[in-house]
Amino acid sequence: MSVASTSESGRHPGRGRGRVVMLVDNAVNGDSRVQKAARSMADAGWDVVLLGQSPDRDRHRWTIGAAEVRLVPVVMTLAKRRRDYRRVVLPRLFAYRRGGISQHRRQWVKAWRADLLARRSAEGRRFLIRRTAARILARWVGFRHRQLALVEGRRNPDSLPERLRTAMWRALLGDRCWRRLEPYLWDYEFAFGPVVDALEPDLIHANDFRMIGVGARAVHRARGRGRSVRLVWDAHEYLPGIKPRAGYRRWMPAHVAHEREYGRCADAVVTVSRSLADLLHKEHRLPRPPVVVLNAPGGGPPADRAGEPVPDLRELCGIDAATPLLVYSGALAPQRGLATLIEALPQLPGAHAALVVPAPDGWVVRKAADLGVADRVHPLPYVPHWQIVPFLAAADIGVIPIHHWPNHELALITKFMEYAHARLPIVVSDVRTMAAEVRETGQGEVFRAEDTADFVRAARAVLDDPAAYRKAYDRPGLLERWTWEAQADILDGVYTRLLAAPAEATAVATVPGEDPVKRDETEPGDPAGATAT
Repeated sequence: MSVASTSESGRHPGRGRGRVVMLVDNAVNGDSRVQKAARSMADAGWDVVLLGQSPDRDRHRWTIGAAEVRLVPVVMTLAKRRRDYRRVVLPRLFAYRRGGISQHRRQWVKAWRADLLARRSAEGRRFLIRRTAARILARWVGFRHRQLALVEGRRNPDSLPERLRTAMWRALLGDRCWRRLEPYLWDYEFAFGPVVDALEPDLIHANDFRMIGVGARAVHRARGRGRSVRLVWDAHEYLPGIKPRAGYRRWMPAHVAHEREYGRCADAVVTVSRSLADLLHKEHRLPRPPVVVLNAPGGGPPADRAGEPVPDLRELCGIDAATPLLVYSGALAPQRGLATLIEALPQLPGAHAALVVPAPDGWVVRKAADLGVADRVHPLPYVPHWQIVPFLAAADIGVIPIHHWPNHELALITKFMEYAHARLPIVVSDVRTMAAEVRETGQGEVFRAEDTADFVRAARAVLDDPAAYRKAYDRPGLLERWTWEAQADILDGVYTRLLAAPAEATAVATVPGEDPVKRDETEPGDPAGATAT
């Protein structure tokens, strides 16, 4: 469709209220926020196309309600740094091959020399020639080992040269340093950019820190061709507050710089909590505070899946209604605190733990087996987002044992509100916002993060009288403020103001009658994707 075919308002005819292209750097399935946003905005009359990242080299399409979903293959050509392709000629002439042969040879030589020393003491023989040969061989093996270390050091992202290189590019380029430190972000541009341009959106909704650059550049290109396109940046988490991958020192400064360069290009910013909104407003010097759109539960099934039964949590665990059941729903990263839950089970006789996770990591199974509770730990797959609340409701306690990290302190995370709508008593670590909410409402117990004994105390207190904690949900208005339907109205208002009255687009919107300072939500995640190695 050519630019000439647009209406005087700059929007294409036949698109309802306007075309919205949503961008997300995952495969959509499992991301309840973007699924709910796409479907609810399509139901509100927007022509929504949700672009996600394909898990393979193929393109995929389906619909969520009236919203179209397309997954785009992303080839991570720039994930590997240029110097990783260079040959290291001199060290490689002598270095051992990778795979463990270096350690094997070092241990073999140590064993030979230890044997000669023992025989010398026992037999009274000097073994002069053999000891000399062993000494020479040890030096040769050590030299080859050090050459291998040099080769490996060139690829170590936390080595001194790498740290100096990171500091240099940050000093020279400022917010543009990500182009040198994490150029793989361009791979998203090359995959998504042409698709966005072809769709000719009226509004681009860029989710999180990788997609804001793709969205901002698409807006610049469209405006250069005379089209009016608006940009919404949906910040799911506080980027400096997430736990980076161990040893990747350049990852954080590069992505923070990328976010800072393009975040200010947004016509409106939405985020998941008031605390995070305040941080983004200050750190990115935004003209107005971001709008809060909680990732609250809600949104029914698509019409073609309306009759699907909700799985029975207890049946999947193989237990009856009288068996105490603790449930955890979410990711399995170490900072989520699952180790505390597993370690507590030996002190909670008869209690079982259901782990609703994308895929069980081996460490969970091994830890449960080591503690003798493997038969009481039940890893289970995710269910569709519209089934989460009734699925979880069969448990006795909802568990949130997360550790102290900046992102964890800021908000009521998704699972907190899901547990609440399932009317589950909550046992939560003493992270700031959620602990304060639980203490105020009486809907659960708070324990010291990473303290297994205190977790056991909190869990026992709830199991002794769960009805007393469930009564908190009878409080008028407590659950109503945590619904997706209310949040969808806020997001629809942002879109409407952007396309109708841009000057007023970023005015703060909150749920009517709600204290925006306390109703925080985020679901922090570990940095994933292609980090150059």
